[in-house]
Amino acid sequence: MSVDTERQPQGHGSSSLRPLDPYRWEIPSDYKPGMRVPGLVYADAALLSQIQTDQALEQVANVATLPGIVGRSIAMPDIHWGYGFPVGGVAAMRLDDGVVSPGGVGYDINCGVRLLAASLSHEEIAPHLRALADRLFKDVPSGVGTRGRLRLTQSDLDEVLAHGAAWAVARGLGRPEDLARIESEGAIPGAAPDAVSQKARTRGLEQLGTLGSGNHFLEVQRVDEIFDPATAAVFGLRHPGQITVLIHSGSRGLGHQVCDDFLTVCDRALARYHIALPDRQLACVPLAAPEGRSYLAAMAAAANFAFANRQVITHWIREAWDAVLGTRAAPPDLVYDVAHNMAKIEEHTVGAERLRLCVHRKGATRGFPAGHPDVPAPYRGVGHPVFLPGDMGRYSYVLVGTSRAMEETFGSTPHGAGRVRSRGAARRLLRGVDIADALAARGIIVRAASRGLLAEEASEAYKDVADVVRASDGAGLTRRVARLRPVAVIKG
Repeated sequence: MSVDTERQPQGHGSSSLRPLDPYRWEIPSDYKPGMRVPGLVYADAALLSQIQTDQALEQVANVATLPGIVGRSIAMPDIHWGYGFPVGGVAAMRLDDGVVSPGGVGYDINCGVRLLAASLSHEEIAPHLRALADRLFKDVPSGVGTRGRLRLTQSDLDEVLAHGAAWAVARGLGRPEDLARIESEGAIPGAAPDAVSQKARTRGLEQLGTLGSGNHFLEVQRVDEIFDPATAAVFGLRHPGQITVLIHSGSRGLGHQVCDDFLTVCDRALARYHIALPDRQLACVPLAAPEGRSYLAAMAAAANFAFANRQVITHWIREAWDAVLGTRAAPPDLVYDVAHNMAKIEEHTVGAERLRLCVHRKGATRGFPAGHPDVPAPYRGVGHPVFLPGDMGRYSYVLVGTSRAMEETFGSTPHGAGRVRSRGAARRLLRGVDIADALAARGIIVRAASRGLLAEEASEAYKDVADVVRASDGAGLTRRVARLRPVAVIKG
């Protein structure tokens, strides 16, 4: 099964949406036959007009028909059309009678974002920035199908799939203290390497420590503005001009193949479990069924591969730092690593009832607030960081989740800017424009495996992430902490 990213479906009619307040819009449960819960869309009026240009809201209604769904079918402000589930969709299912859908996780399992904070200022690093960008581009492989610098055996791969980031740290590819600042400490329990197909294993065997392509990136950034100095200081973001590094990558070909394998499994099992769907791309199986347990085990293994992948990339960054800057500054510290594209077993309160649920977050991320036991100890007083990458020409945000997000969205927040143009449409719009030169004129160094494909990731292809942040903060799901601007970008 594959996604036709060039298709332009019709939008969801505004007449079916009921405004609850300036940042919340409801799709009533009687909008479509079979809806078990309402849909809830987080957006302001300006974002909603963009959202309605594709079929994402129709997908929110479709997700609301899935067996075992509780609460609402939720759409984040960065929502756009995806495979089955919209990107930016959140749905929680009861464990006893609910389902798991690979399309509700996505192809890039545990695509995630990791932030590092350095001690240098932009002024201090500027004379060395070009050399650092060159070294990072050399040391962190990027691009479609790129091979990594590590050569794993099948036995090594089993360990990566079982133990995630801890595998890398145990082999000197990271610091022991890194693990405490990764979601789930960098390893999802229940991972089963033998649930991952040989085809998926082969695709991942040589890709550990690689960025990949598309919207994946590595950015050297400067802190542009701090909105919440007390929380920023807890996160290690101390002053404007401070240098940070943002990594966005996932489980590479291995995770993609796991999704593809289980979409086929789920599609074939629909009749066996008497599941009727408004869209076959929502193919799913009961969580309690053997196929559901197998998918969760394989998904966890792919998620662990992604955690290890970002950990190895962090090690390559620190090595490049040492090589270029030497004793001028220590390599950057890990702030946090947070995942999107996951289905996680969590406890949440629904109504007056405390339930164990399978929370699908596709293009959405955890935003657990202060005091939650799953927030790492260093951040428990404020909540863990949430990262919203923007496009490579503008800025990214550091946010923190709120108790309101726990009450309304199962502790979920947006994950980025969200596309407004397909890759093909962006290429057509920017034909003849040298994106690297345009960014260089604005003081942003770009190193890319293909300069010609940079148009696919240009600012014109994405929503302004500041608009997403405005809606998320306005709804009370998040609170702004800091804004970061790119100074050097590494793209696949």
